[in-house]
Amino acid sequence: MTREERQALIEQYRSGYEEVAGSLDGFPEEALSAHPLPGKWSAREIVQHLADSEMNSAIRLRKLLTEESPLIQGYDQDEYAARLRYNEREIAPALDALRAARATSAQLLDTMSDADWSREGTHTESGRYTADDWLRIYAAHAHNHAAQIRRLREALRE
Repeated sequence: MTREERQALIEQYRSGYEEVAGSLDGFPEEALSAHPLPGKWSAREIVQHLADSEMNSAIRLRKLLTEESPLIQGYDQDEYAARLRYNEREIAPALDALRAARATSAQLLDTMSDADWSREGTHTESGRYTADDWLRIYAAHAHNHAAQIRRLREALRE
């Protein structure tokens, strides 16, 4: 990955919280738990997922930067949603967790050297896992879910 490509992804990563918060602007509070698209998460579930995912991602980045050949543990996001009662919990703390995890990780991204970017571990589900892989995944993650929240809002209007 070139420095320019990496910088563009860092900027995308940095804007992820605002993208999610913006997707929730005007979303009816009473509809946050609704499932207007069969088989898809509600807006509340998406926000809870983002919080847990970002907290996991923050640890993954730190493991990559501080451990030699770390094992990056996968997890079952659907099991998290069910067992952690995503659709029953308020979203404000989850949004705070998303914002904070992104902000602290962005601080690290700003200080990483070329050697840091070349560090790698092994993901339990996908194998070889580098800091560049981490960035590619998480730069788009919040934006993808913000788009999903917008689709839910559109489905509610139909």
